[in-house]
Amino acid sequence: METLELTTPETAKDLGLLPEEFERIKEILGRVPNFTELSIFSVMWSEHCSYKNSITWLKTLPKDGPRMLAKAGEENAGLVDLGDGIGCAFKIESHNHPSALEPYQGAATGVGGINRDIFTMGARPIAQLNSLRFGDLSLDRTKWLIKGVVKGIGDYGNAFGIPTVGGELFFDDCYNVNPLVNAMSAGIVKAGETVSATSYGVGNPVYIVGSATGKDGIHGAAFASKDITEDSVNDLPAVQVGDPFQEKLLLEATLEVIKTGAVVGMQDMGAAGIICSNSEMSAKGEHGMRIDLDKVPTRQENMKPFEILLSESQERMLIVVHKGREAEVEAIFDKWDLNCAIIGEVTDTKRLLYYMHGELVADVPAEDLVLGGGAPVYKREYREPAYFKENQKFKIDDVKEPANLKEVAEHLISHPNIASKRWVTHQYDSTVGTSTMTTNRPCDAGVVAVKGTSKAIALTVDCNSRYVYADSQKGCAIAVAEAARNITCAGGEPVAITNCLNFGNPYKPEVYWQFVGAIKGMGEACTKFETPVTGGNVSFYNQSSDEGPVFPTPTIGMLGVLDDISTITTSDFKQPGDLVYLIGESVNDIASSQYLASYHKILAAPAPYFDLDKEYAMHQVIKELIKHKVIQSAHDVSDGGLYVTLVESALPNDFGFDIASDNSVRKDAFLFGEAQGRVVVSVSPEEQERFIELMATSEVEFSLLGTVTDGYMMIDEDSFGHITDTKMVYDNVLFSILGD
Repeated sequence: METLELTTPETAKDLGLLPEEFERIKEILGRVPNFTELSIFSVMWSEHCSYKNSITWLKTLPKDGPRMLAKAGEENAGLVDLGDGIGCAFKIESHNHPSALEPYQGAATGVGGINRDIFTMGARPIAQLNSLRFGDLSLDRTKWLIKGVVKGIGDYGNAFGIPTVGGELFFDDCYNVNPLVNAMSAGIVKAGETVSATSYGVGNPVYIVGSATGKDGIHGAAFASKDITEDSVNDLPAVQVGDPFQEKLLLEATLEVIKTGAVVGMQDMGAAGIICSNSEMSAKGEHGMRIDLDKVPTRQENMKPFEILLSESQERMLIVVHKGREAEVEAIFDKWDLNCAIIGEVTDTKRLLYYMHGELVADVPAEDLVLGGGAPVYKREYREPAYFKENQKFKIDDVKEPANLKEVAEHLISHPNIASKRWVTHQYDSTVGTSTMTTNRPCDAGVVAVKGTSKAIALTVDCNSRYVYADSQKGCAIAVAEAARNITCAGGEPVAITNCLNFGNPYKPEVYWQFVGAIKGMGEACTKFETPVTGGNVSFYNQSSDEGPVFPTPTIGMLGVLDDISTITTSDFKQPGDLVYLIGESVNDIASSQYLASYHKILAAPAPYFDLDKEYAMHQVIKELIKHKVIQSAHDVSDGGLYVTLVESALPNDFGFDIASDNSVRKDAFLFGEAQGRVVVSVSPEEQERFIELMATSEVEFSLLGTVTDGYMMIDEDSFGHITDTKMVYDNVLFSILGD
């Protein structure tokens, strides 16, 4: 043992551990840890790996559902039953801190990591999504960040060969220092072809496969568990470097080796590298491991034990194999020209013993390292922030209604949060794999066919962080409801969610209050929609000393199922003369809307109107309308309000609309307010009677807005412009700001 490297409380502090955590480590080991051992605890007990400040509340979220095959925390990703012996694995994770320092590699390796979570379970990835948040788009730093992140996502995903089918992009000054980069992936697996992240069987060999191990990403998990500061640039080695072509080889080799039946368990190496995979697999299987670190293939000479253990080099897997079947496993990885090295074996000690050239360099208990085992669990103080009560004082009557509503309309469609994201999406391959149903068909969710069946999956990522900042509980419930609304409007049935919880420093009581509220709102809405939480990740410390915390951003990734792909419903108007209806009620509300925030520059407001029961009822009637093929299109009302929804439905086919406003509410609220629970549908005149009959069977409010026209946008007989002019503005905002 490396007795000369015994550590002190100061060493622990430098590694991000609290004094009481250092004392607890000494109790667990029965002695003072050496530097390698302390490094192990520092990454495994970091917030990024242990969820020590969030697990208490995460456990309150609903996890059970009729389609669940793997619940939150059981595997690398959630697994949902699609029926007919087919499962869908899906998950979302953040790569915020690395992307803040090195946007290209930070985003690229985020894509690689989330896809490994999917195929390490035996599922072939078929779709990717992303949720991106940046600061003031006029800043050079923001332009650098968005260009690097988008290129990183595109280069890695396109080369890896998985289509990007959806996402979101949002700008606000609160993200100036800390951008948010959340990546989601979904894959398909047949029953009996999954593999678990576990380890058992004394004497079974432990393999590391894939890329060689380098010094990139060391202490990356710990780096992601602290605020961004001016000194964060010194943490650049904590940013990993990705190779999508190597990952493609690893994908094919992994899926092939799983089918042999020779694999006991498998886990990808993401945050905290080898030590995380060793400890989590061992703890789950209630076994131990003996690992010879000098047998790990490395890219650099003379790597120290802690560097090998903590490296977050990409495109690597840990595999435990049934003893006696080594040859067939090695033959597969040799065929794919990948490293495949035995680095140790499974033991019955429940401890992890690490050797370097025969010398024991670390001896730690697996169970005490991991989430749900001996990792610390904290209940942090939380306190309602002062701004919350101020927000409740907002009154719509204090805001003067603009005389020129056309000016407001032009402002909104030209705002980067509303306008087309074509500058981003044209850099992503959405057609590779030939299963994407929504590449050239506008739809509220990405719809991907499940080959060999009549089924499809619908995917979306949603969160209006301005709402969550205004009221974290209601705002997060809205995020779940909007995700469900997008799935429903696409013709799917919402099934389950994954989440990426992006917040500031959890030791700040006001930040933790936002987190607790968001969890409560998420739980309430997921229970209502029967969409259990399958897992995800928590990203705290999205905060800087100068700018403070980002908006609380609990990104919701939702999976929906189309049992019959023919129910797919797009958002575009189909022909002039069709009738345009609003399903849901108009409300005299402009709170926390894009209109209020950017046109009036009023930020102190509550979350917009939201009634969970009415929202749920509205979803059910939309499903019935789609099921009976009564409507031509469906598009939810969200950012920018009803006007933007109508424009987005009209633009794809160069149509317009002629509608009348609801005089029971202010016209700016009617057009630009973001009250929830509303969907715009179009109905052919021939189906109007059947539509009204179906709507009459529910208690959901609906109203006739007007008709689809040939190109002009008319509201109360006032021309709001020609659709082609609007389209030019809408399509070219980011191009004009960021260039080609």
